[in-house]
Amino acid sequence: MSERAVPARVVAAERLAAEAGFEKSCIPEVGRLLRTAAAAKPGGVVAESGTGSGVGTAWLHSGLGAGARLVTVERDRELARRAAGVFAGDSRVSVLTGDWRLLEPHAPFDVFFCDGGGKRDDPRRVVELLAPGGILVLDDFTPSAEWPPRFEGEVDELRLFYLTHPHLDATEVLTTPASSAIVAARRQTPR
Repeated sequence: MSERAVPARVVAAERLAAEAGFEKSCIPEVGRLLRTAAAAKPGGVVAESGTGSGVGTAWLHSGLGAGARLVTVERDRELARRAAGVFAGDSRVSVLTGDWRLLEPHAPFDVFFCDGGGKRDDPRRVVELLAPGGILVLDDFTPSAEWPPRFEGEVDELRLFYLTHPHLDATEVLTTPASSAIVAARRQTPR
């Protein structure tokens, strides 16, 4: 597969999103980041909160090693059912239906794409679910040239939490001119 090739399961999940009218799918720039993160942990446990139609899941899957496993959760029962169909036949992938906390029994995570529940409502728990050296990816931020980062004129406390957390080495990555992601690794010991 070439660097810019779109994996077949991503195409299938994008088609499912269009059919379902789901407009919040992972963008390709973040998808390639997810593929890289999953590939960095070839035998790891990869998790995703917020499956949606499975586009982000498919990008994670495209970097999944033979010994890795991927668990994702979606609150919308119909979306989860349809996304699970995209991964039928691959026993490394589990699509759960319900609250993001259904991921907890599968932790600790070597890669965690927190795109749904947890990111805003329980960020401390999100960090706790990472294995030492685990990679956390959070997208859908608006770039800020200021420090501390700001959103709509106010300090972005959520972004600040992740960027300054003592258990994380984190940075913000521009994914498009109008969007950014936080990529972090869990430290062995706090700063």
